[in-house]
Amino acid sequence: MLQTITQAQTRTKNLGTCSIPSPLHLYQSEHSEREILYYPYVHDQESQLGGVSFEASLPKKLIYFDPKKVRAAIVTCGGICPGLNNVIRSIVLRLWYGYGVRNIWGVRYGLQGFIPKFGLEFMDLNPRSVSNIHELGGTILGSSRGDQTPEEMVDCLERQNINQLYMIGGDGTLNASQLIEEEIDRRGLKISLIGIPKTIDNDISYVSRSFGFETAVDAATEVIKCAHAEALSFPNGIGLVKLMGRHSGFIAASAALSQRDVNIVLIPEVDFDLEGEHGLLATLKQRLQDRGHAVIVVAEGAGQDRYLKPNLKDRDPSGNIKLKDIGTFLKDQINGYFKEEGMGINLKYIDPSYMVRSVPANTNDGLFCATLGQNAVHAAMAGKTGLVVSMWHGVYCQFPIPLAVSTRKRIDPTEGLWLNVLESTGQPSFLPYCTL
Repeated sequence: MLQTITQAQTRTKNLGTCSIPSPLHLYQSEHSEREILYYPYVHDQESQLGGVSFEASLPKKLIYFDPKKVRAAIVTCGGICPGLNNVIRSIVLRLWYGYGVRNIWGVRYGLQGFIPKFGLEFMDLNPRSVSNIHELGGTILGSSRGDQTPEEMVDCLERQNINQLYMIGGDGTLNASQLIEEEIDRRGLKISLIGIPKTIDNDISYVSRSFGFETAVDAATEVIKCAHAEALSFPNGIGLVKLMGRHSGFIAASAALSQRDVNIVLIPEVDFDLEGEHGLLATLKQRLQDRGHAVIVVAEGAGQDRYLKPNLKDRDPSGNIKLKDIGTFLKDQINGYFKEEGMGINLKYIDPSYMVRSVPANTNDGLFCATLGQNAVHAAMAGKTGLVVSMWHGVYCQFPIPLAVSTRKRIDPTEGLWLNVLESTGQPSFLPYCTL
């Protein structure tokens, strides 16, 4: 459940008054002047926000920046996911053809590209250099993880006279974006910073879905088909698939519902027992006795606190706790259990994580990425800063970065998505161990 917020928390920041006529000619519809969306958050038939609204993502008749004087930079950070190149391409094309901006650079390998000690040059971006990149997975700019100081990054923006910065990344990147924007504000600089939320796990708050998620579900579904084929092909066959999802199990749940060949789904939001009458192992044994095969899908963050207990001090360069491998743990536990039971099984373990996140965006994600990119440009040209572009209730909108990182979006085990999973799989609910 999302937290209750106020209208003041949704107001975006402006660098100054818009007084320059926009070169665009897209304002003649009867809805062109609409700025605020009144779409309240609804939970259990009650409005949690009392009609609080977000700003619509729309081009403006008057803009803040003179397009001929814009010097824009684009950076991608964190893990890769489908659609990164689509967003880069959309930003470049909208700046170039829509507003006539000719100075656009790509920052190489994430935030490291701002820091002189890494010796990384900016990449010149133009329509020719991005013409076919949407057909590729990953990011042409490269990415990295790590903690760079906002002072050094703003120093670089000042040295290069950059006045628009587009940051594409997940919650770690958005947290860094907030610190950079605060440093820009402290120095009194007129630099627009726009975030485009990227997380394959779909766990950023107040974002209906993050780009790349739908493509990841498509790819995960294909893996589940393969796991199901393996399980059907051998006596007591078990297909065990580990999917991405550190804190939220949206990919695992959505892919399982899409394919409907999955018998057990394990996600971070719902704890589970291995042992006992309604535990995973007994449930799996009963399934094999009834049908002779089974498919299990587990999100990478499932069972961590209950069974694996990762070291809280052991973190990756982005500051994330390094999770232990729930997939290999379950494989060993299942093999050991059935050996003790004297029951032969054929278990195939599949971890397609890097394949899922590295594929090109599908058609729907490509459209979504293109729209997010162009809306980011509209916001920046209007002098907006410190915000993310998003979609909520099917409408493109924008809101301040602090709201996006204020909490994490997770599956509610008492509501539709998870209840649909339980209905589809027939597995025990595990609700007594709900971690929310």
